[in-house]
Amino acid sequence: MKEKRKFLIARIDRIGDTVLATPIPRELKRSFPGCEVSVLVRSYTRDIFVGNPHVDNILVWDDFGRGLKKIMYLGHFLRGYRFTDIFMLLPNETLAYASVIAGIKRKFGTSRKPYHILTGTSTLTRGEDASVNSEAAWCLEFVKAAGGSVTDDSTEIHLFEDEKKSVKGIRESLAPNGEKIIGVHITSGGSAPNMPPNEYLKLITLLSDKNDCKVVVTDNNLPDGVTLPDTIQMPNKGKNLREAILNFAALDLLISSSTGTMHIAAALKAETLSLFCPLPACTPSLWGPVGNQARFILPEPNYCQTRCPGDPKKCDFSGPGGIDSSKILNKILN
Repeated sequence: MKEKRKFLIARIDRIGDTVLATPIPRELKRSFPGCEVSVLVRSYTRDIFVGNPHVDNILVWDDFGRGLKKIMYLGHFLRGYRFTDIFMLLPNETLAYASVIAGIKRKFGTSRKPYHILTGTSTLTRGEDASVNSEAAWCLEFVKAAGGSVTDDSTEIHLFEDEKKSVKGIRESLAPNGEKIIGVHITSGGSAPNMPPNEYLKLITLLSDKNDCKVVVTDNNLPDGVTLPDTIQMPNKGKNLREAILNFAALDLLISSSTGTMHIAAALKAETLSLFCPLPACTPSLWGPVGNQARFILPEPNYCQTRCPGDPKKCDFSGPGGIDSSKILNKILN
């Protein structure tokens, strides 16, 4: 009798990383008809997989406590699902040992840490293969390692039918005259280089002067000391992730730094215009969105040689050759 494959995809890190893993369930279901696919995620990223027709179970990492007890509790809990394969996209010692207790036959990880060696975890490495240069393509290497194939690396977030109706209502509310809805996301959570808030305020003013567009700010909260014009709405203020997802789905364009919100918009097939750093570990080819119309704006080639602070997260793109509101506006118009 042919073995029924039961996959567990463990993506226990941030929003952007989680979105980039959303193609995996789809490609597993296509590669292994009749298989079962579950995801293990953090509580605040759970909504990314809600409604996904390729996901059979959503398990929440936060529910299992900490320390040695977590290894035992998680291991016995996972054992009940009889998983045959686990993809550990982020190295985690607790998860590695729990997978042994769970009796998972095939274990795939991304490091050669001692606990992966002890637990018999197969290690995937990027190497120099340009085909897995992007994070989205790298996530799909797990499907290939398990014996499957990949035809599409597009990210995806699925909406229920009533949510699609809500998105239509949001669009009508924000842009009653059919204007193009442009979201501006000011903050980055310290995860990427970003313009100062005041430069975003200049951009908002420039965009608001255009009669054919409606500007909204998509942050949940603004940085201290930043005040928006009275005419600018913040539809995500006080909203949970699922509610915010509906607001992102209503956008025609999102302008932001390289953040999780960029990946959410892309997975919903909204156009994105994203500020990126040209350093090898930060480039659009590595961390860019997948599956939507995506454009990028980077500093001029010589900017980093003279202005780089040494830590991309401290860069604000200011000064000659950097990125400012007028350059972004020109990119939009062209």
